[in-house]
Amino acid sequence: MPPSDTPASGSVPPGAVDVTTLSVPQLRALQSRLNSELEQLTNSHAKLRAAQSKFRDCVRTINDGVVGKKSQQAAQSADNSILVPLTSSLYVKGKLADREKVIVDVGTGFYVEKTTAKAIEFYNKKVKELEANITDLEKIVQGKSTNLKIIEDALRQKVVSGEAVTAPSG
Repeated sequence: MPPSDTPASGSVPPGAVDVTTLSVPQLRALQSRLNSELEQLTNSHAKLRAAQSKFRDCVRTINDGVVGKKSQQAAQSADNSILVPLTSSLYVKGKLADREKVIVDVGTGFYVEKTTAKAIEFYNKKVKELEANITDLEKIVQGKSTNLKIIEDALRQKVVSGEAVTAPSG
């Protein structure tokens, strides 16, 4: 068997590239690409967390604002007044026509009337789906971060060993 230039820790998996064989400009290009991908993935992660938080707020709003913590009989005799959020910090007074049904935004501009129990179930399902997506995304980010560290280590070794110098000194 011919001698291998791969590290003693193991061979390079099929389809993978041994980063020690890449030039400094190639390593820098790969580093830049991985940094860009990590930035995009991190932004996606933040957006997924924000959406998940929004769905949790919907459940909390239904529980606290529509169903309320009052008994069913007390809720029916209440005046059905509620504060309706226009923005995260601006509310207007409103009255509920029916405490048992709400209008749910199911996406892409479509709204469906659901019972409060079904609406809570819908939003809890969305939270769980997003949690699965977030977990998958975190695994991808971790893999990309590991790859970036390997690239940066290889780049550092090449720069320290003088392979980055293109012009002879003297």
